[in-house]
Amino acid sequence: MTRRTDPTHWMWAQACDWIDQAERMQRRFFTLAASARAQASWEPPADVLEDEREVWVVVALPGVTADRVEVAMEGASLRVRAERPLPFRGSRRAVRQLEIPYGFFERRIPLPAGRYEAGPQELNHGCLVVRLKKAS
Repeated sequence: MTRRTDPTHWMWAQACDWIDQAERMQRRFFTLAASARAQASWEPPADVLEDEREVWVVVALPGVTADRVEVAMEGASLRVRAERPLPFRGSRRAVRQLEIPYGFFERRIPLPAGRYEAGPQELNHGCLVVRLKKAS
């Protein structure tokens, strides 16, 4: 069997091509916003956990201070909006690699069906934790 007809070889080559394509798409997605509030340039990852009394929403926000975070209920979702500023803004340093997203972001997180009362929220170890108590 030649390399061209060996299914293991061409499947591996195809998988590597897909990984390269995904990495290119990720680099395009995490571009710096021209204006801080022009439009959201990225979305942070989020987890939603639920028990019988409340829903917890955890949003990864390393590098974002609590005073820059806006949280609001909008219908059946929770909206989190903030900005992660560039740590080197105004610097004349050359960027050699930029993988961490910066700039303005907004994330709408769908919530499980139900009515909620706003509970405490805190920024802890780079994660925003919002607790929503279930309304009876």
